[in-house]
Amino acid sequence: MIKRLKRWLLGAPRNILDPTIYHKISLVALLAWVGLGADGLSSSAYGPEEAFRALGHHTYLAVALTLATAFTVFIISYAYSRIIEHFPYGGGGYVVASRLLGPRFGVVSGSALLIDYVLTISVSIASGADQVFSVLPPEAARFKLMAEAVVIGLLVLLNLRGVKESVAILTPIFGLFLVTHAILIFGGIGSHLFVVPQVASDIRDGFQSGWHLLGLFGMFNLFMRAYAMGGGTYTGIEAVSNGLQIMREPKIHTGRKTMLYMAVSLAITAGGILLCYLLFHVMPEPGKTMNAVLLERFAGAWKPLGLPLGRAFVILALAAEAGLLFVAAQAGFIDGPRVMSNMALDSWLPHRFAQLSDRLTMKNGVFLIGAASLGTLFYTRGNITMLVTMYSINVFLTFSLTELGMSRFWIRKRKKFPEWKQSLPIHLIGLCLCSSILTVVIIEKFRQGAWMTLVITSLLIGLCFWIKRHYEAVKGSLIQLEETIEAAPTSEAAPVPLRRHLPTAVMLVGRYGGLGIHGLLSIEQLFPKHYKNFIFISIGVIDAAGMKGVEEVERIQERTKEGLERYVRLARGLGLAADYRMSVGVEVLTEAEKLCAEIAKEFPKAMFFTNKLIFEDERWFQRLLHNETAYQLQRRLQFAGLHSMVLPVRIFIQPQAA
Repeated sequence: MIKRLKRWLLGAPRNILDPTIYHKISLVALLAWVGLGADGLSSSAYGPEEAFRALGHHTYLAVALTLATAFTVFIISYAYSRIIEHFPYGGGGYVVASRLLGPRFGVVSGSALLIDYVLTISVSIASGADQVFSVLPPEAARFKLMAEAVVIGLLVLLNLRGVKESVAILTPIFGLFLVTHAILIFGGIGSHLFVVPQVASDIRDGFQSGWHLLGLFGMFNLFMRAYAMGGGTYTGIEAVSNGLQIMREPKIHTGRKTMLYMAVSLAITAGGILLCYLLFHVMPEPGKTMNAVLLERFAGAWKPLGLPLGRAFVILALAAEAGLLFVAAQAGFIDGPRVMSNMALDSWLPHRFAQLSDRLTMKNGVFLIGAASLGTLFYTRGNITMLVTMYSINVFLTFSLTELGMSRFWIRKRKKFPEWKQSLPIHLIGLCLCSSILTVVIIEKFRQGAWMTLVITSLLIGLCFWIKRHYEAVKGSLIQLEETIEAAPTSEAAPVPLRRHLPTAVMLVGRYGGLGIHGLLSIEQLFPKHYKNFIFISIGVIDAAGMKGVEEVERIQERTKEGLERYVRLARGLGLAADYRMSVGVEVLTEAEKLCAEIAKEFPKAMFFTNKLIFEDERWFQRLLHNETAYQLQRRLQFAGLHSMVLPVRIFIQPQAA
C-alpha cells in the first residue's frame, strides 16, 4: 500500500536508458523563465517596497531609484549571460568561484548560495502569504505560519515528482501575474500622463528641499541606503546560470534567452512599481503590503455598472502575486539541491547529496532545503524585513565573488580573448555595485538579522572544511590499498570456463582500485581454493553530474564496463574462472539486488560479498558521510533467501594538524 501511495504521489520511475528521457525532463526557455526566472520577477513584490520605505518622506528620489534599479538589473543579467557562455553546464557562483578564484573561495560562495536558496523559499513563501493575508480579516493572521508550512510541504512533494512537472503545474499562475501587473503598471503610469508637468514640478521642489535639508552628501547617503535596501530586487538573477543543466539543448542559447526574458520583465516590473508608488503617493499601512495599498488606490474604486470589479481585480492581482511568489520558491528547490550536489561531488558535503531518485530528482537535497526553509520561517515568524535582509547578504556575497572571479579571468586572459575590452568593464561595474550593496546592508542591518546570516554562513563554511578534511583523511588512508595494484599480476591469461554448479563468489565492486583488489585477495585468504567461480558486479551510478544527457549515461556505461574487465583480467591472471555483470541506475541498492537475484538463478551456490570501510574510532557522523550500502544490501539479500558476507576494510585516520 505504501509503495502504491508513493507511486501515485511521485509518479513512476524514469528509465535513464530511454534516449528521449533528457528531452522529456529538460526545459525550454519559456518554462525555464517560469521555473527559474520567477525567482527574479517575484522579487518585485518585496524589493521595491523595501527600497521605497527607506526613502521615508523623500519620495522624489524614486525616479532616480527606478533608473538605478533597471540599470543594475541589466548589468548583473548581462554579466551572468557571459558566465553562461563560459560555464554551459551550470553551477553558477560556486563553479565560477571554485575555478577562477580557487576551492576556498568556491566553498564560501557555495555555502552562501545554499543559505541563499533556503531563504529564497522562506522569503517567497512569507511574502506570498503577506499578499494573501493583506485582504483577509486581521484575526486570520494567526494562521499565516501554518499556511506557509503547508505550502512548503506541497512544493516539496511537487519537486519530488520532477522539475518539469512542478513548473508546468505552476505556469498559469505566472501568466496571470504578468497580465494583472501589466495592467497595473501601464494603466497606473498611463492614467497620470496628463499630470506629468505637476509630477515633474513636485520632484524638482523635492530635490531643492532635500538639498537645503540634507545637503548633497546627505541626499546621496539616503539614496544609497534605499538602493541597498532594495537589494532583494536582484536576488533571483543568478538562478538561471545555476540551473543550466535542466535546460533544453542548445543550453547556452536557451540560458541566454531565459536570462533576457527575466531581465526585461524584472526591470519593467520593479521599476514600474516604484514609479507607481510615487504617482499614487503610496505609504505603508498596518497589516498591508505596499503593493496591496497601490492596487487599492489604482483599482479599488472601480465600479462599472455598479459592480465591484475593482475589488475583484485587487484580490486577483494579489492572488497572482502570492502565487508567483510560491512559484519563485521553485528556484530554491531546483537550484539549491543542484549546488549541494556540485559541492558533494567535490567532497565539501556528504556524497549522498549527489544521488538521484528514481524520478531523477535530488531528493536528499529537496528534503533538506525544504526542512531548512521551514525552520527559518518559524525562527523569524515570517518577518519579511528580517528575511530579506538575511537573504540579500548571501546573494550579494555570491554576486561579488562571481564578478571578482570573472574580472580576474578577463584581466589574465586579455591577450587570448580580444573581446575582453567589452566584457571586463561590465564585470568591474557589477563588482562595484554588488560589493557596495553588500557593505551597506551589513552596516545598516547588522542588528536586524545581518549578524545571524553571517554566523550561520560561517558555521556552514566551517562544517564544509571539516567534511572535506575527513574525506581527504580517508582517501589518504586508502593509499596503502592502492599499492596492492602494483603487486597484482597484469599478464594476460587464457579464460578459465565457469562451472555453474560449483561454489561461486560474487563481488560488488566500484571503480578498479585497491579496495576491490583487497576484497578479492581477502576471499582467497579466508576461503582458499573454495570458490571456483568469481563474478564481479558493478553498478554505474548516474548522479547529478551524470545527468547532462544520454551521451553521459553511455560514457558511464563504458567506464563501468572497463573497470569490470580489468577485475576479470586480474582474477584470470591468478588462475581463477571469472566473469562480470553490470547495470546502470540512480541507486546502487535496487540495481544490485536485481543483479544478485539474476545471478543466483544462474549460479545456485553463489555467495555474495561486499566491502565496508570500518574505522578504529567509530563515530555517529561517519554513517552520514559514508553510505551503508554493504549492510543494507546484505539485509535485502538475506530476506530474499540469498547468502551474503560483508568484508571489513580497516581505515586508520592519522591525526591532522590544525
